[in-house]
Amino acid sequence: MIYIVIVISSLFNTTMKSFVSFFFDLLIVLLVTAFTQVGGVIYLLSKIVYKLICTFWNAKFRLKKLFIFVVLYCFSCFAIVPPLAALFGREPLLKNERIHSAHIMSRILNRHYVRPSVNRVLEQTLKQLPASIHINCLDANFPFIDGFPLLPHLSHNDGRKLDIGLLYQNPDGTLSSLQITRSGYGVFEAPLSTEIDQISRCKHEGFFQYDYPKYFTFGTIHPELQFAPSATRQVIEALLASPEIEKLFIEPHLKSRLQLSDSRVCYHGCYAVRHDDHIHFQVR
Repeated sequence: MIYIVIVISSLFNTTMKSFVSFFFDLLIVLLVTAFTQVGGVIYLLSKIVYKLICTFWNAKFRLKKLFIFVVLYCFSCFAIVPPLAALFGREPLLKNERIHSAHIMSRILNRHYVRPSVNRVLEQTLKQLPASIHINCLDANFPFIDGFPLLPHLSHNDGRKLDIGLLYQNPDGTLSSLQITRSGYGVFEAPLSTEIDQISRCKHEGFFQYDYPKYFTFGTIHPELQFAPSATRQVIEALLASPEIEKLFIEPHLKSRLQLSDSRVCYHGCYAVRHDDHIHFQVR
């Protein structure tokens, strides 16, 4: 009887360990897939590689699994994903001395892929702007599959969308190429007392998520910067000069303040988040 109890207990413990291990792996796959699109597949591949390596290398290395995953992930994202993304009609976001990624994590997490037409629009836009104006790109799209969500965005799922930062100036009035926060999101150019206050309207109607970007700043690093309305308007008008632009989202009070009359400058609705910390545009 005691022997039977021991066997059953051993089987139960083994089953529980297997279940916990499976649940843990599933959770990791879901999380890294949600944040990087390709991380889940790479994680599963790293487990296979880990088992193969362990048959030849039994060194005591506590972070061996993590090391293998990081190496495979970096190699995949920089050497394999870009050419594969081209098969889905997407390419990495343009980057040069005047077009920057506001946060490096957008590239590490594969959030910087767009259709070629987005890069064409950026190139054409720069040609119309003075050399003092730089564009900070925020979130774009994942490299593969239309409809795959780029959380927490609602519509960045087909390669046609891109967020760019507002433009800022230093206290002495000179233009800056920097952003106030690490992420480029979350510090708002709120409506003045004489302007439309769509933010209060949306929150009053129960859209509690409307100003949630304030929780995703990842730190305020240049609080001295001030909104540069003239330069921001120049960028928007240069973007709208392209017939490839389908829509551009910005808060109603900024549309009014910047005197933007193009019909493609739209209001995104209360179900999204406020757009007075960045500009969203999409191509046709």
